[in-house]
Amino acid sequence: MNDTANQLSGPDFVAGVALSDVADGAMWVGHARGEPVLLARRGDELFAIGATCTHYGAPLVDGLLVGDTVRCPWHHACFSLRSGAPLRAPALDPVARWRIEQRDGRAYVCEKLTAVEPKPIAPMAGAPRTVAILGGGAAGNAAAETLRREGYAGRIVMLSADATRPCDRPNLSKGFLAGTAAAESNPLRPPEFYLQHGIELKLDAPVTALDAKGRALHLVDGSRVAFDMLLLATGAEPVRLDIPGGNLRHVHYLRTLADSRALVAKALTSQRAVVIGASFIGLEVAAALRARHVDVQVVAPDAVPMAKILGPDVGGFIRELHERHDVRFHLGTTAAMIDKQSVHLKNGEVLQADLVVVGICVRPMTALAEQAGLAFDRGVSVNEHLETSEPGIFAAGDIARWPDRLSGERIRVEHWVVAERQGQTAARNMLGRRERFDAVPFFWTEQYDFGLAYVGHAEGWDQAEIDGRLDAGTQDCTITYRRAGKKLAVAVVHRDLDGLRAELEFEQATAKLA
Repeated sequence: MNDTANQLSGPDFVAGVALSDVADGAMWVGHARGEPVLLARRGDELFAIGATCTHYGAPLVDGLLVGDTVRCPWHHACFSLRSGAPLRAPALDPVARWRIEQRDGRAYVCEKLTAVEPKPIAPMAGAPRTVAILGGGAAGNAAAETLRREGYAGRIVMLSADATRPCDRPNLSKGFLAGTAAAESNPLRPPEFYLQHGIELKLDAPVTALDAKGRALHLVDGSRVAFDMLLLATGAEPVRLDIPGGNLRHVHYLRTLADSRALVAKALTSQRAVVIGASFIGLEVAAALRARHVDVQVVAPDAVPMAKILGPDVGGFIRELHERHDVRFHLGTTAAMIDKQSVHLKNGEVLQADLVVVGICVRPMTALAEQAGLAFDRGVSVNEHLETSEPGIFAAGDIARWPDRLSGERIRVEHWVVAERQGQTAARNMLGRRERFDAVPFFWTEQYDFGLAYVGHAEGWDQAEIDGRLDAGTQDCTITYRRAGKKLAVAVVHRDLDGLRAELEFEQATAKLA
């Protein structure tokens, strides 16, 4: 018996279950022919699909049924109960599905069904012959995959300045850096995937100019890529420290897979690290380095870490969490100088370090869009369909500022899942769908045994209400962020279902504004 069989639980659905045991709106985990299966009921319809999310393996039974879909409890991926298709990032692969037969008051899970292949899109007036994607990150990769999943048969060229394939960037500061995730798990797809799907992935291919009117990209090697439609998904880059010693070899930044590999290699030979910046990435790096038994000190100008985003109570808990893992904080100050053995702070302290990691903030890479004359407003301005001021040119991810119907503001969000979902929407709109981007922003952080998921967007809030407890003994709460009484965002700790319900609530509120 293999490991999968050893982990099987619940009833054998091949032997059948009584229909009366499956209530409308209920989900039930069992197995069929050695595989875990999720049985779900909607009215008189029954569905049988794979029981775990294809993103990180979360149990879908702990998720939320919405219509004929199921949403993952951990990172809010969404799957069709009918086809198994991944409808929303961060999941990229479908779940399996099985045929169900009903007879004599019982339901039987039968043979596994084949995957639903996309039907080629019929040629239409103005259909793009070539779609170019500038950027090999979350938005760019999701767009390329979505184009093929939707049946687009034209040419796709994806240009990435990185030397490595699109990777699981959130994991770079979490499991990979901590040593709990294997290196081979980082690339989103193997090289064969791009070949099999006809995606021309060009790595280490920086673009020097965008000719928006002439519909061409000019590369640093002198070559030129013509396009009919373009997605700008250039992402963001870390803000560099402009202080003496800021460019020394033991000073690291974390954005790419190459950055993370270099940081891992340095961590293996380091004893003392200073992390400059108490951002999400800075604190995740601190936790990952402690997992490797590196001494860590954190420097940040804030009085309380993360207070501006999560509130002083949550920020205070996060500080105490790190201190329980022997991280020392130096708050209310910044680095003034770095030498080969130490970091000199503006308050006069000198911290010994053979490794320095800078995580202060990132800057959207918008130079090409600005040079091309696209409308700009603290990011590349796009409409509700993610199209820029130049028809046929779209923008997604860290660079895009879009009209958010729920807040009534134009917002720009630097989060992985948002970028992927925007890439998916932009791809469909390149094919003429005219789909409005109304996805609710979502992100998550993991530090030690602490995990927090955040739904919504509260750029400015005046009330943070905690329901539950968040302390050394209990991590179980929902934090609601409001401005002038209006709910803007919700963060959850060990309350995954509450996070999904909050997402659905925001979606329903947005739909009413249509």
